Amino acid sequence: MKASLRQSMSWLHTWSGLLFGWLLFTMFVTGTAAYFNEEITRWMQPELKGRAAPEQAVEGALRYLERTAPDAKSWFISPPGRRTQTTNVFWQPADDGGEKRRRRRDTSAQLDSEGSKVEARDTRGGFFLYRFHFDLHYMPVIWARYLVGLAAMFMLVAIVSGVITHKKIFADFFMLRFGKGQRSWLDAHNVTAVLALPFHLMITYTGLVTLATLYMPWGIAATYQSSDSFFEARFPSREEVERLDRPAPLAPIAPMMAAARTAWNGAPVGSIRIANPGDASARISLTRASEASIASRGETLEFNGVTGAPITPVSAGLGGAALTESTMIGLHAGRYAHIGLRWLYFLSGLGGIAMVGTGLVLWTVKRRQKLPDPMRPHLGFRIVEKLNVATVAGFPASLAGYFLANRLLPLRMEGRADWEVHAMFMLWAAFAAWAVLRTARRGWIEILGAGALLFAAVPIVNLMTTERGIVHSLIHGDLLFIGFDAAMLICAALFALAARKAARKRAEPKQRARPAPAAKREAVA
Repeated sequence: MKASLRQSMSWLHTWSGLLFGWLLFTMFVTGTAAYFNEEITRWMQPELKGRAAPEQAVEGALRYLERTAPDAKSWFISPPGRRTQTTNVFWQPADDGGEKRRRRRDTSAQLDSEGSKVEARDTRGGFFLYRFHFDLHYMPVIWARYLVGLAAMFMLVAIVSGVITHKKIFADFFMLRFGKGQRSWLDAHNVTAVLALPFHLMITYTGLVTLATLYMPWGIAATYQSSDSFFEARFPSREEVERLDRPAPLAPIAPMMAAARTAWNGAPVGSIRIANPGDASARISLTRASEASIASRGETLEFNGVTGAPITPVSAGLGGAALTESTMIGLHAGRYAHIGLRWLYFLSGLGGIAMVGTGLVLWTVKRRQKLPDPMRPHLGFRIVEKLNVATVAGFPASLAGYFLANRLLPLRMEGRADWEVHAMFMLWAAFAAWAVLRTARRGWIEILGAGALLFAAVPIVNLMTTERGIVHSLIHGDLLFIGFDAAMLICAALFALAARKAARKRAEPKQRARPAPAAKREAVA
């Protein structure tokens, strides 16, 4: 009975891991990179320098908004945090009598500490990688999230069934063997799976929880008349304050921010909303930064915009279910994590990348020797093999193209941020086409080699196109740019090592003819 259970789980583990393995691999790559999405964005906007205290930055933002959108219905301000340098502002125009909806860039700006608009290259930065790992690209978001949720569910099944299937999975963790063919791939798969097993379970389960209302809407349907009524009860909208049409200046905002920090035990302000600015009815709402707590949804305090007097007391604590959901989202996103813990998240994510990648390769390694003719595999096998090359080697290499496009595209190019993304996907498509045209062995060698060259080119191109190259960074102690260039060189070295390993691997030997039965040999003699 036990053997039968393990065999059943083995089948389930194999196919649940394979069917969505390529999508899971891209999700792990971009999701792991997203733990440093703010730092990636800062590298992709090298024009931005310096840092300011949040209060100073907010005062500068208010001056900008008073000049730019004095009659707006509301202002929104995101002050700089511990990982960001600039202040982002957005304003909601007053009713425009049916005028076409404005583009977001016409009602938003990125500001420095003095409230001046910064001139930086247009880019989606690390935010694109963060969004890609659950929204994908070039397809409707709702369908992408269903597809990602299905992949995450298959991932959860693969993890649980894998623990059951490999009865010696924890013992094999201490037996990593190199140069043993299939055995080495299995050892690598086991080691990377066990090393970060709690992380893999947590990140997969919490990823499903973040979109639970999309994947499991039946509780809402049974309890509420509509989904709108549920969201209104769960996230009640702020009461609209009627404008009095009596001009009045805003009260100083620094004391309000100080009061909020005191109420939140030192946690910083993450966002500010000012309703009816410049009017006697103005209200100022301060929301706690999500990075200040493992629970992602911050409390909100509201103040009279003219007198500065608090209107609402400290927000009541969330209920048990809401607090659990908020904590699950916080665990998944990892925004609360300081640098040491964030690196642990990142290294665990690398383990997930290796686990999925080795699992995909192991599928072909195990089955090749079982084929009637290993040198002439059937179509299904060749499709899996080509997808492995295109995804496991090609997709990470295409990320280098994303970074290179950021440095090489014209600074004033129309739709520049979109073309950075297009460049990445065009490079990935080129790698996929190359994988189809070449043998699997040559595809691995050549695409991994190309990835090594591309990643090595990133620090060189950065040196040639910006004033923040490796020499300047070392002289001025610019740790962000030093770290990014070092990460690119490490990626280049790993790709080169993998390409060298693939090149040294001998081509699969031709299948040997089976010896004739003894009776037949005697008859021939």
